Amino acid sequence: MPLKQLIKAGTGWLCLNTPAGQRLLRGTGTILMLHRVVADDAQAALPHRNALCIGKPAFANLLRWLKRRFDCVPLAELLDPSGPANGPPRLALTFDDGWRDNALHAFPLLQEHGLPASIFLSTDFIGSPQRFWWEAIGETLWGSFGEEAREQLGERLRQHLSLPEELRTAGAEQRRSQALEQFLQQLKGLSAATLQELADGCPSPPEPHALDWQQVQAMEASGLIRFGPHGASHAILTGLDDDSLEADLRRSHEAIGTHCQAPLPVYCYPNGDHDARVCAALRRHGYSQALGTRPGLHFSQQAASLSLPRIGVSHRIACQPSLLGWRLLQGARQSGAPAPAAQSNDLQECGNEVE
Repeated sequence: MPLKQLIKAGTGWLCLNTPAGQRLLRGTGTILMLHRVVADDAQAALPHRNALCIGKPAFANLLRWLKRRFDCVPLAELLDPSGPANGPPRLALTFDDGWRDNALHAFPLLQEHGLPASIFLSTDFIGSPQRFWWEAIGETLWGSFGEEAREQLGERLRQHLSLPEELRTAGAEQRRSQALEQFLQQLKGLSAATLQELADGCPSPPEPHALDWQQVQAMEASGLIRFGPHGASHAILTGLDDDSLEADLRRSHEAIGTHCQAPLPVYCYPNGDHDARVCAALRRHGYSQALGTRPGLHFSQQAASLSLPRIGVSHRIACQPSLLGWRLLQGARQSGAPAPAAQSNDLQECGNEVE
């Protein structure tokens, strides 16, 4: 592990295992943001997959670690303002998008450990062959569907962006993967329609990317999983005009209401992007709580918020959960909610112990 990661892991361990760190987290809630659980750790470890994917063995390791250190509760319970103001730290698991592997790999492990989770669905994809652009474009450029498919997509992409040299030559796997991860981030600047058109032109995978409604209903029937909306098209909401924004929110709200028995009254922003106009539209659809991607902790007694913080979990963090302790410390520092005086003192003390 690089020195920087070792320092963060050590800091996280101290924060979770010293009296100051334990006092700091009392009365707090942590909402974890996950996306995918894939079959093995090697698939997930490459840079272009690390942020969104966790290997199944690493996910099992993470769940065991979380159970020992947190009161793992459903998201709705964590967000209930009548919750304990100074109880042990609570934690809720959330998954974005509605990937098929949530049912194939994540759900069996959640059942095994008896841990609840919430999954936020991009509803146009559920039960559809429509593909998530990140996966379709990324895996085609990686070469998962052969050289011919990679070259054809490269030609289409050159109409919009220049491909990095590392993707056009056979080089070290890590360097190619890093270049691909950076290129995929650049693609977010293209329109949702362009990205979907590019994705639809990629080879079809053996299975759909997304869940189907039968899988959704089976997981909901277990009592462990609840579902909420993550947009319909997964378009960046701040980039939509007023009519498109209203249509996207309405479509996702209606789909969840039609197919789920107890849909969550919580929205989850695609890519975390929102502004005052988007928040106003959510209120018109009856939402008073929404999840973003800003890191931070949730404090009991907080008012309803349309910008709830979450902490993202990568494959690297799942393999080395002490890194999550580091993220919690950073989240406590970045949280907009005011902490009690004793909590502020603990934060300073924890920082002093680390230094």
